[in-house]
Amino acid sequence: MIYLDHAATTRMKPAARAAMEEGFALWANPSSPHTAGRRARAALEDAREQIKAALGWEGELIFTASASEAAALALGRANAGARLVSAVEHDCVLQAAPDAERLPVLGDGALDLEVLAEAVRHKRPLLAVQQVNSETGAVQDLAAIAAIVHEAGGLLLADCAQGAGKLPLPAQADMVILAAHKFGGPVGIGALLVRDYALLAPTGGQERGYRRGTENLPAALGMAAALATPSAPERQVTERFEQFGYTASQSGGEWLSGRLRAISGHIAAVAMPGMSAEAQLMRFDMAGIAVSQGSACSSGTMRRSHVLTAMGVPDGIAARTIRVSLGWDSTGADIDRFAEVWLDLAGR
Repeated sequence: MIYLDHAATTRMKPAARAAMEEGFALWANPSSPHTAGRRARAALEDAREQIKAALGWEGELIFTASASEAAALALGRANAGARLVSAVEHDCVLQAAPDAERLPVLGDGALDLEVLAEAVRHKRPLLAVQQVNSETGAVQDLAAIAAIVHEAGGLLLADCAQGAGKLPLPAQADMVILAAHKFGGPVGIGALLVRDYALLAPTGGQERGYRRGTENLPAALGMAAALATPSAPERQVTERFEQFGYTASQSGGEWLSGRLRAISGHIAAVAMPGMSAEAQLMRFDMAGIAVSQGSACSSGTMRRSHVLTAMGVPDGIAARTIRVSLGWDSTGADIDRFAEVWLDLAGR
């Protein structure tokens, strides 16, 4: 199987597996006061500091069970006023703030900064926006966005689930969402980075009183180990990916990522002429290639992508669009085989 659905989840790195094995040996509760508990606590805090150092984060880190929980924690307990989200956010963000004002994006995937400047006139607003879009690979200009939000006295929550370990974290963000399984760590653990604990209302329990539940020590160690090695695909692989995009456009398809203002290089959306996305997924699967129709959280619903809708992509093109995403272990041969199958299907 050639796996090109890394935006959904990626294979765990060997170093992360080994670190988790060490964590399983430290089975005591990190909150227990005895020697075994203190030993587990020391390992947990070491993992916390390793993750912060790997990401260049000087603030605080709260371990969560997922990026979805981190989003709910930030949007539900931030000491801020009106919640604002971009129209192309991941479903977990939209569901965590169902009453938030949705801000439009332009046809190139970028947040409309003129609309944002008007929206942040609320008292101490909190804006949630992705660093890298999970369906198209669009990269937001978080420096420009943060400047507008902060000038209005607001807070910026950056969803870096798809960018962490591949792109530098946005230094201007007040809070950051992470998911370990997107960069070669284990499933079942994420984190919320916060500039200062004072940004959140505490509830008691573990994680300095900001998240209840026994900490997942093995997963925390695996998460730290995954960040110790490169998580982005090699440059030659992303270059091969870009070359395929040009070829697809010349063959009657549409490389939607080519219309974006800024792209990540490891996630792309491409439309095939004359074949629905659902049919493509089946054909690629039969050929031993795993791709997707969009976010794994919503691709099984058969509904039109809210991301492509927000970008103004016509229905006929959106219905023929699939997502292809690379990971730390993707190879040039993977891209070549995918391109071969795509061109064969498009030629029919």
